[in-house]
Amino acid sequence: MPLPPLIPREVLFGNPERASPQISPDGSMMTYLAPVDGVLNVWAGSTGGGDYRPITHDRDRGIRTYFWGHDGGHVLYLQDAGGDENWRLYAVDVTSGATRELTPFENVQVQVVGHDKHFPHEILIGMNRDDPRLHDVYHVDLRSGVLTIAAKNPGNVIGWLMDHALQVRAAMAARPDGGFDLLVRERAQSDWRDLISWSADDSLNSAPLGFSADGKSLYLEDSREANSARLVQLEIATGKTQVIAADPEYDVDAIMEHPDTHEIQMVAFIRERREWTVLDPSIRADVDAVRKLHQGDFAIYDRTHADDVWLAGFDLDTGPAAYYAFDRPTRAGRFLFFNRPALSGYTLAPMEPIRFAARDGLTVHGYATFPPGAGRRSLPTVLNVHGGPWARDMWGYDPEAQWLANRGYLCLQVNYRGSTGYGKRFLNAGDREWGGKMHDDLVDAVRWATAQRFADPARVAIYGGSYGGYAALVGAAFTPELFRCAVDIVGPSNLLTFIDTIPPYWSAYLSMMHRRVGHPEKDRELLLSRSPLNAVERIRIPLLIAQGANDPRVKQSESEQIVAALKAKRIDHEYLLFPDEGHGFAKPENRLTFYRAAERFLARHLGGRNEE
Repeated sequence: MPLPPLIPREVLFGNPERASPQISPDGSMMTYLAPVDGVLNVWAGSTGGGDYRPITHDRDRGIRTYFWGHDGGHVLYLQDAGGDENWRLYAVDVTSGATRELTPFENVQVQVVGHDKHFPHEILIGMNRDDPRLHDVYHVDLRSGVLTIAAKNPGNVIGWLMDHALQVRAAMAARPDGGFDLLVRERAQSDWRDLISWSADDSLNSAPLGFSADGKSLYLEDSREANSARLVQLEIATGKTQVIAADPEYDVDAIMEHPDTHEIQMVAFIRERREWTVLDPSIRADVDAVRKLHQGDFAIYDRTHADDVWLAGFDLDTGPAAYYAFDRPTRAGRFLFFNRPALSGYTLAPMEPIRFAARDGLTVHGYATFPPGAGRRSLPTVLNVHGGPWARDMWGYDPEAQWLANRGYLCLQVNYRGSTGYGKRFLNAGDREWGGKMHDDLVDAVRWATAQRFADPARVAIYGGSYGGYAALVGAAFTPELFRCAVDIVGPSNLLTFIDTIPPYWSAYLSMMHRRVGHPEKDRELLLSRSPLNAVERIRIPLLIAQGANDPRVKQSESEQIVAALKAKRIDHEYLLFPDEGHGFAKPENRLTFYRAAERFLARHLGGRNEE
């Protein structure tokens, strides 16, 4: 079978043609993201019409996070500078195009707390304006732009939750043991009280999701007295809980609630793929009709205030994302667009779920994407490690998996211990195992693929970003005999300096970091022993290292330290520093520069194909 044509990097990693559609509250208009002179901006037009035009005019990083105001007259979006993650909030009048900056403050990060259709001219946001470590809640009047304080952070709150009267009535407070307390109050002026506590064992897969319509209950993801996070309803006055949905092995992933009653209508679990369970019989026929529109995994991204039109998006491993407008009265779907229609002209590879037993017997899940036309034996292989590490890979279109498979590599993606979604036992098995058993799972994945004769043991690379970048450095330093080369994107090289330089607004998470990664004083030797910087002399494979100069999470110094050590040891390496990027590469020209270098690097060391 001949190899398929090369998919241009521009098609895989350039800007989408269109993305992220949203519908106005009354359904008369739609918006989406699309490039203007190569920069993503918000476009708006009549629903079903051809009159779309850009209503934002960003010329630098592009806009990625936006939403309609409930007044139907404004679109709001967040933007930072150079990847520094100091998000500012802007409002755009969809008729005039006039833009207002609602939070014109230097070195301040905005977080959206929430808004409600019954308060169309208001929104609640969090800002660390008074103390860089702490986000207080502010009420924003969208008409006047006036900001007023709505909740003051007592010093340990990491997240806020409003009720449907637009009152801040719940908060997540960090505890010294790495757990969290759920605080509530009866009204905006009342004192806070502890409602429940999540121990450190439960803290990473438990959280409040929202209030009931009457404000008397909370919906939670809750793993207390269970392994996996269940969807439960908690009565605030009595503390009684009722389990709404649960799976013994997998955590709740997402919910969809009624826009008026706020009752849970369906719930999703990610097993091998995302699976929705309908809880509300009144939408069962609608959901069945949506499922028939496309073979991909779906989600309902937006709804009109009248709830008569849904926007549905579908994710498919072998094709672009597809978006539809679904008319509930007629149960008819209207195709809107593909986000990257050019992909349809190329051969894409299926993403196949895998599982294997780690050396201690723990079952580990992941995905394998085989190169079309290259068979399934003795393939050059790239172990592509996800970041987080408290995240997971999932089924669907993955541009890196398709890029690697198209270039002739087997792409292995492993949800190593410490990944989310598989219950707290699996999640907590990664505690204090950075560079330890978490890395053993990656090594065992390579050995599994080699034993299956899928992978050529002499041609395996380790590749990843953030924690995945750290894992790539660990692979180069601790198991260099297993890998032919390594690619590190914004990965920490020294766990001591990494923990010491986290952003100030992560300070409430420090107790959790100390428990799950290690304490810089109590566990100094552990952290030193798990830091690739301290084992540079063991590296004997080439490295490619890429870093954003403005990264607030993994500072530039993390890459600079190990690059300096590699230079001193005369170890083969390449270093790419992007002066206008942060934790990852938002600008398409920077993404394409990185992937061009990475493709050339992998081709040189593993022998895959390269787009010149």
